[in-house]
Amino acid sequence: MKQRTLTALCGIPLLIAFVWFDTPWFPLLIFVVAGVVILGIREFYQLASKAGGHPLTVFGTICALAFVVVALFGFSFDWVILLVSMLVPMIWLYFRSNREHAVTNWAWTLIGIVYVGWLMSHYVAIRNLEPVEEGRGWVFIALFSTFACDTSAYLIGRSWGKHLMAPSISPAKTWEGAAAGLIGAIVAVVVINAIMLAVNTDISLSLVHAIILGCLIGVVAQIGDLLESSIKRKAGAKDAGSILPGHGGLLDRIDSIMFTGVVVYYYVMVVIG
Repeated sequence: MKQRTLTALCGIPLLIAFVWFDTPWFPLLIFVVAGVVILGIREFYQLASKAGGHPLTVFGTICALAFVVVALFGFSFDWVILLVSMLVPMIWLYFRSNREHAVTNWAWTLIGIVYVGWLMSHYVAIRNLEPVEEGRGWVFIALFSTFACDTSAYLIGRSWGKHLMAPSISPAKTWEGAAAGLIGAIVAVVVINAIMLAVNTDISLSLVHAIILGCLIGVVAQIGDLLESSIKRKAGAKDAGSILPGHGGLLDRIDSIMFTGVVVYYYVMVVIG
């Protein structure tokens, strides 16, 4: 717990700085997202290898980073990257590798690109929303409400959790922790929204929208956590890596925020407009 807290205390101020500042051409957050994608997809492909797959690691990393770049333009060209990500490894693996395992290796390659690259790229798209203050605010809502969800679920589940939620996937997760995570996410969205209003950003969520968005974040954050746990089970690994003291691998830390970024982006674009 001590290592977990120290890691958060060191990382959160840096994350806030990268969310807040811009270069003349694009937000600084793109560098963080690109770094996370490189390290995250590396861990994912290592898990794939432990599960018996042989994904195209270099190709997958390049395509995942391409999603991050096109997110600056609002996903206008993401379909091109998706098409390339589907066709190129399919053709390459079919003709250049063991055809018996070609489909499996193709699936691992494509899943890594979408799971890490496409999902994380939404943070660049959110941050690039105009006006600048609005983009910053939505990123803060996506990130810190997810952190609140994870922390609430961890603390309450560890202290008072009795009813296991998915013992075959993640033996430590309980329904009590899940409920606390949901409440934590809702409260965080309401509080962050109030802070954004106080500092005169262009974000103006009604209480109803804040509660709905908090519910969505609280649900998908925990689904993302369980999904990553199931991938680790498939690979026979306890953690995705060891890069973050107290947290395990990078994927162990970002498994929730990858999905909440997508939820926040499309909630803003479709529901709020």
